Amino acid sequence: MSKYDYDLIIIGSGPSGRSAAIQAGKLQRRVLVIDRKDRFGGVSVHTGTIPSKTLRETVLNLSGWRERSFYGRSYRVKDQIRAEDLKARLHMTLDHEVDVLEHQFNRNHVETLNGLAKFVGPHEIEVATDAGETTRLTAAKFLIATGTKTYRPDYVPFNGKTVVDGDDFLEMAEIPRSLVVIGAGVIGVEYATMFSALDVRVTLIEPRETFLDFIDTRLIHDFTHQIRENGVDLRLGSAVQKIEDAGGHVEVTLENGRHVRAEMLLFAAGRMGATSALNLQAVGLETDHRNRIDVDRKTYQTAVPHIYATGDVIGHPSLASTSLQQGRVAACHALETPTLPESPWYPYGIYSVPEISTCGMSEEELQERDIPYEVGVARFRETSRGHIMGLEHGMLKMLFSLKTRRVLGVQIVGEGATELIHIAQAVLNLKGTVDYFVQNTFNYPTLAEAYKIAGLDAFNRMPIPDEFKVRKKPAEKTEKKAGKA
Repeated sequence: MSKYDYDLIIIGSGPSGRSAAIQAGKLQRRVLVIDRKDRFGGVSVHTGTIPSKTLRETVLNLSGWRERSFYGRSYRVKDQIRAEDLKARLHMTLDHEVDVLEHQFNRNHVETLNGLAKFVGPHEIEVATDAGETTRLTAAKFLIATGTKTYRPDYVPFNGKTVVDGDDFLEMAEIPRSLVVIGAGVIGVEYATMFSALDVRVTLIEPRETFLDFIDTRLIHDFTHQIRENGVDLRLGSAVQKIEDAGGHVEVTLENGRHVRAEMLLFAAGRMGATSALNLQAVGLETDHRNRIDVDRKTYQTAVPHIYATGDVIGHPSLASTSLQQGRVAACHALETPTLPESPWYPYGIYSVPEISTCGMSEEELQERDIPYEVGVARFRETSRGHIMGLEHGMLKMLFSLKTRRVLGVQIVGEGATELIHIAQAVLNLKGTVDYFVQNTFNYPTLAEAYKIAGLDAFNRMPIPDEFKVRKKPAEKTEKKAGKA
């Protein structure tokens, strides 16, 4: 028997903690998951990924957004959409997610405990429950998967009603007629475009001159055009000087002298690692200025080898999808079990209106690396499926190496982008070339046919491979027929 209570203790039950716990359970190890909330799932299930995506789907369905190109901008499935309408589907989805998670824990013999954990020694933690009780537990290995919490600067007068952060936003009592969103990161862009689809007057403020800088510039230009056309007032290069809670409305003063007034303000400018309560000093761990933990990106070990960290608490890319992978890899390494490494290329999805998804390198990255490339572009309106769906916008862009003909990157903006990207991910990871898209047949009519169109667009401008070059036969020499009549 081990001298420790558990082989692995996981602090946090978000995507990475969840996948690590299930993996450890399948390896028949003694594993415990600790979460400070009374319901498991972490930020991803309760205030982040699942709620925001559920809210988006509800907004698009009730507003009739997808049908407006056929029936006009005034078309709605439900005339009066209220906050209760948005929350009804949200609560049903969250209950289902928690039920599935708890079933997975039970099926894999994962123990759970509600409480706030902190380190008191290299292999020991103390857990304080809401009932005021404390207990001490030991483990051979630990995984920190505490995620992040909202950044709440002092100059923002949060009140939970008209001035809110990303967590409070989901609890709104009624849908505002106007909304200011500060921070054009992923969260800010998603909520701003969602509520614009509800015909809420939205102003999106970003202090920097650009936004979503990790996305291909051409894609951002297309996206910016679409959201402005949909009614989002995008203010770039506009730092906030003052925010005033005026009771019935919120007044925002920008450093350039302009003012914005709205019924509600959502502050979505960054998140902080949820590590302050862990007492990391007790084990000799430090965090950066955002309270995030540095790890070895192959094993997810921290500076203390028997302590691992995964998910948003380690920073970029801060995706639920990558967190799930990180948790599995970390658990296998911690429990000394060989496993497949993570694929080098993963998809990035932004669930805005319209969606954005990318995989691989952007055009700017290729230029920085001096890689010769060709571009293939397809518009969704060029596809029959796009006509059937009434899509007026949407673009798929692919980048190919001129030297090897391999796919180097794919960027998509438009309906179904986060689903379509997985075709690109597979071809990219399998080192496929432009020829794949020319040779293969895609279901018709589908949006996936855009891959064929973009592939041919690039193929027709790329150098022709030697085996496909048409070579003229040398002219036969005419024989002299001397002496013949």
